Amino acid sequence: MSTVTGHNFIAGTRSAAGTTTLESLDATTGEALPYRFHQATLEEVDRAAKAADEAFATFRQLSPERRAEFLDAIADEIDQLGDDFVAIVCRETALPAGRIQGERGRTSGQMRLFAKVLRRGDFLGARIDLALPDRKPLPRVDLRQYRIGVGPIAVFGASNFPLAFSTAGGDTAAAFAAGCPVVFKAHSGHMATADQVGSAIIRAAEKTGMPKGVFNMIFGAGVGEPLVKHPAIQAVGFTGSLHGGNALSKMAAEREQPIPVFAEMSSINPVIILQDALAARGATIAKDLAGSVTLGGGQFCTNPGLVIGVRSPEFTGFVEQLTQHMSEQAPHTLLNAGGLRSYAKGVEHLIKHEGISHLAGNTQSGSQAQPQLFKADVSLLLNKDPLLQEEVFGPATLIIEVEDDAQLKAALLALRGQLTATLIGEPADLQNYQWLVPILEQKVGRILVNGYPTGVEVCDAMVHGGPYPATSDARGTSVGSLAIDRFLRPVCYQNYPDALLPEALQNSNPLGLQRLVNGEWSSQAID
Repeated sequence: MSTVTGHNFIAGTRSAAGTTTLESLDATTGEALPYRFHQATLEEVDRAAKAADEAFATFRQLSPERRAEFLDAIADEIDQLGDDFVAIVCRETALPAGRIQGERGRTSGQMRLFAKVLRRGDFLGARIDLALPDRKPLPRVDLRQYRIGVGPIAVFGASNFPLAFSTAGGDTAAAFAAGCPVVFKAHSGHMATADQVGSAIIRAAEKTGMPKGVFNMIFGAGVGEPLVKHPAIQAVGFTGSLHGGNALSKMAAEREQPIPVFAEMSSINPVIILQDALAARGATIAKDLAGSVTLGGGQFCTNPGLVIGVRSPEFTGFVEQLTQHMSEQAPHTLLNAGGLRSYAKGVEHLIKHEGISHLAGNTQSGSQAQPQLFKADVSLLLNKDPLLQEEVFGPATLIIEVEDDAQLKAALLALRGQLTATLIGEPADLQNYQWLVPILEQKVGRILVNGYPTGVEVCDAMVHGGPYPATSDARGTSVGSLAIDRFLRPVCYQNYPDALLPEALQNSNPLGLQRLVNGEWSSQAID
């Protein structure tokens, strides 16, 4: 593994023009690690964005196969990051080695998934309407459409996933697959990790002959705004707080040329527990739910932060069992001191609210997050009390008991947009409560049955998105192959000479694509 240099990545070289440096910290002890990073200057931000823009002219015109080779090479480089790398990530994040090793595999797997998407070719969206010169009353001209990358993408690293949602994470992988160079803003909580992964990307770019500037990375506070406002940047990918996502969206909308921001921000991921399931396995559900709430210190954007059930003796018993399990959960060291402060503040607000009861959890003190369980009166949700809808990022959840099915419906309608909703029920429950699904479809990006939302599979069918404030744009996903759509736009060619068309649209179909030709799917060449 290469040593950590602490310099910014610009156009394939390292740059340290500024004099301000930043420390990497041990997440457990708060002590400074032996790595310092140069804050990017405004001039370096400008150079990074311009380098990405210059690379775009070449990178976007590479064949899908060439870009797939680049992604495969990145995956190989990430897989080769060894135990010393894992140790750095563990120290910066307080996450266990097993979690980091798994996340490393997920990160390389995302790259390989998008390499497969590139080779498959359906992302190009090729559509052809052949000329109809004899059509009456007016002839039709030859029209052909496919999709191209929008341009350089600004990607912001996530705090809670130092690999899978960061330097070589899903946003970066999707942007590269779309033919878009990246300017990555490293998260302050794991800068040494970012340095190592950034170096891996550069090695892959050099091995596969990618244009310099295909990947750039900048460190420091205060660089996000000039990056988003830079005219070369054409879209933004962000995973983080509602406040941060809203701020970036506002910056992007106020540009002379507004650009889209794909921000994954805030979700409390309701879990609805149905009656037959409570009667059949309430004790098991209570135990499993406590484990899901506290998994990874509750530091997942899909953490189940709201539990809803209809009043019954079974639900009362379930609440008692969940209270017991939550009181037995161990405290957790969070990713960084800022996250712990935010969690403590969120817990304090819940404790002080008159309509909320504190059921389990030790007093928040010291350097670890204490798991917490609360119960709120349903009227708070029906009246859209904002506190109930705010994500408390950490090992905490809140219970709401409703009177009947009518109140359950009203409570769900009162929810804001979410990443997920979970139904826990027996077959008869799920049949009887099928009426919930159209409501949930309008509220969330993923509906689960008899599972827990903290696992997000990287595959073609996954949706990790949802209506605001879960994300800033519910039409996309930040996980899965559909994530590439965020960084593509359609282009139409009218009466264009066949030999000069992009390969995806040529009559001979040299890429072997499944194309929509005159309204019918076909992989055949056009005579």
